Amino acid sequence: MTLLTTPLSRDLMALENEAIFILREAVAQAQRAVLLFSGGKDSTVLAHLAVRAFYPAPPPMPLLHVDSTWEFSELLAFRDDFAREHGFALRVFANEQGRTAGINPFDHGDTYTSVMRTDVLKRALDEGRYDTVFGGARRDEEKTRAKERVFSVRDQGHVWNPRQQRPELWQLYNTHLGKGQSLRVFPLSNWTEMDIWRYADQRRIALAPLYFAAQRPVLERDGMLLVVDDPARMRFEPGEFVSTRRVRFRTLGCWPVTAAIASEAADLPAIARETAAAKGSERHGRLGDRDAGGSLERQKREGYF
Repeated sequence: MTLLTTPLSRDLMALENEAIFILREAVAQAQRAVLLFSGGKDSTVLAHLAVRAFYPAPPPMPLLHVDSTWEFSELLAFRDDFAREHGFALRVFANEQGRTAGINPFDHGDTYTSVMRTDVLKRALDEGRYDTVFGGARRDEEKTRAKERVFSVRDQGHVWNPRQQRPELWQLYNTHLGKGQSLRVFPLSNWTEMDIWRYADQRRIALAPLYFAAQRPVLERDGMLLVVDDPARMRFEPGEFVSTRRVRFRTLGCWPVTAAIASEAADLPAIARETAAAKGSERHGRLGDRDAGGSLERQKREGYF
């Protein structure tokens, strides 16, 4: 494998250099590092940066995917192909007991997230004895993300306390860990959604096909377009029907609760233009984020991504 050396715009070059510095700084202090990989645009760009940071050596950390058991089938295929192409070891964890018990996003809401994502992630991190965990979160995604430091300390049990995070001045990062602590490291903290699209375009990074407009089977629910990835498992409501629409995604999560958008954008430049004109947040399509009471922050405090 060779890396493209196409020139970047000055602002993206600065972001790339910062992310690579953070990756190298964190790996230098890590005992066991891992990169959380969902197959989404952010974790894909982050994994690409990890390859670039340590090239020509193989990536010094595996990819870890928490499979909620309600992932898009196209995303799982992309995940496997990406890991194989870029020389990553891939670790996949799922709650098989939860799958057997029928825990699902239709009926169980935040409980589903806790049981099928958060608890599984914590178990995977404990089993791997990972002290440094890279994630692709960006501060512009959502107000809870904006509270994160680049090097975010997790206490025993992987819990997050936003009031006890360390200051980060002049790119000086405190990587000291006490007993039972670990670090979540977010090299893309200062990136925006537009930066991700532009960087992927300029570096010619292949992203999951779901981000690009195509004819897909959808149903409309509460004004949202849901792609029916598995008709046998879909929970249809009275009067709903499936039609074929040309849609794509700005963000990816579990398929029953992640809305698509009607779109003609089939390449990265078109996606960037469409994003620049968009009025809503990219996470507007995450139905779970609409819950009252700050559910995302509560999940993060409990150990969520």
